[in-house]
Amino acid sequence: MHLLCVSAGHFTSIDEVYDFVLGYVNVEKGQATEFKLDRMRWMAGELGNPQLGRTTVHVAGSKGKGSVATLVAKTLQASGVRTGLYTSPHIISWKERITEAGLEIPDKIVLRAAEEVLSLVQGKTVETFYGRELPTYFELTTLIAFCAFRLAGYDAQVIEVGLGGRLDSTNIVSPDVCAITPIELEHTQFLGPTIPLIAGEKAGIIKKNVPVCTMQPKPDALDVISGRAKEMGAPCFVVGHDILFSSVNVDIGGTRCRLEATQTSPPALRALLNENSLEVTTTLVGSVYAGNMALAALALSQLPIPLNMGHIQKGFASTSMPARFEIIARSPFTVLDGAHTPESIRTILSTFLQLTPGPKVLLFACAYDKRHEEMAELLSPHFEEIIITKPGTFKQSDPLLVFSSFQQRNPAAILLENTGEAIQKAIRSAKERKASLLVTGSFYLCAEFTKSKLYSAQGLSSPPEYPRAK
Repeated sequence: MHLLCVSAGHFTSIDEVYDFVLGYVNVEKGQATEFKLDRMRWMAGELGNPQLGRTTVHVAGSKGKGSVATLVAKTLQASGVRTGLYTSPHIISWKERITEAGLEIPDKIVLRAAEEVLSLVQGKTVETFYGRELPTYFELTTLIAFCAFRLAGYDAQVIEVGLGGRLDSTNIVSPDVCAITPIELEHTQFLGPTIPLIAGEKAGIIKKNVPVCTMQPKPDALDVISGRAKEMGAPCFVVGHDILFSSVNVDIGGTRCRLEATQTSPPALRALLNENSLEVTTTLVGSVYAGNMALAALALSQLPIPLNMGHIQKGFASTSMPARFEIIARSPFTVLDGAHTPESIRTILSTFLQLTPGPKVLLFACAYDKRHEEMAELLSPHFEEIIITKPGTFKQSDPLLVFSSFQQRNPAAILLENTGEAIQKAIRSAKERKASLLVTGSFYLCAEFTKSKLYSAQGLSSPPEYPRAK
């Protein structure tokens, strides 16, 4: 990995910052590293521990953690609490990872934060850096986020775990509440081959006496998380037990449901839900978001911040996210979703089939380590045309192997390894067939689709401008 030379320790653009962090080991690109926290703690200490000093929500899990984090951040912002939000991956710009509740932070703040981090590593080599090992892309990005939130003077922060939890770079925060979304088999080469082992890694974010809120359809995952919470003396609240959701309605405008208190609900949650129940809505499309709203409400109820039902309703209603069943065009009806596990594919496919009764075209790509055979089994029967490609150049992939999985199940599958050509073909086929188009399997494929000039050249609406914080 190279070290970027920045004149006099100053950055002049976000692109320079991105080039700087990209110069280090990047697990997101499939590069190997040993996960550890001692280096991260040392770097944060040298910078005055910028991760501390704010009300903090820490969110882990296999699916839904980005939306839960955003729902929480939007609600805090709606209550008047300026809130930093750290998520991954990004779709268009690296800056999407570091925002004010989803709104763009001014460049000057991110540049100053990056310069603080640069001062730790500029000119250092493996032999001269702490622990005789250089930091990673994600560690540096995480530190920049913490420094940016400190510079911006935020009162709260919502931090999404990158991978796992126990040894994730974000696990140096001192949270006021932890939230853990449903556990799936994912990143098994890092986290272990079973649900209990993966749940154990996610449960590594639980801190002594700090409330943990979770939603776990798999009993073996819930057993691990609740057991860890008990060991740490941490109150544990569970969706389906301490809060219920019902009357779920999904359409192209979003998701609505009713959140209901139970006999075991914490008093603060009852107050948030108007003592018994509350109707909530979000622009996020899919029945899965009903459960995510329930989990977000549970977590919010445990914060030392005065919140009411109006804050939740306003915050949830204002929540949107790129590449999470994102409807980017109506003609042809085009949906982007970064789902990359069989469980997530099953969820978004159900919604897609519900909303699109006519013919369908699929554009699919995934990274080399994903369970493509299972995803092919789920998707193949429902599409008149299937186009397999690479998820851009950022992630390692094996499109020929993925294509084989789909072709065995649907002879209409074709392989176009060039991502740009595949995007063009998918749009053209959807228009010619008067079909709906689903783009899925990888956030990086969704990013390539969104960034492509074909986005507007083929008659689709242009991407919206990134909203800015006021």
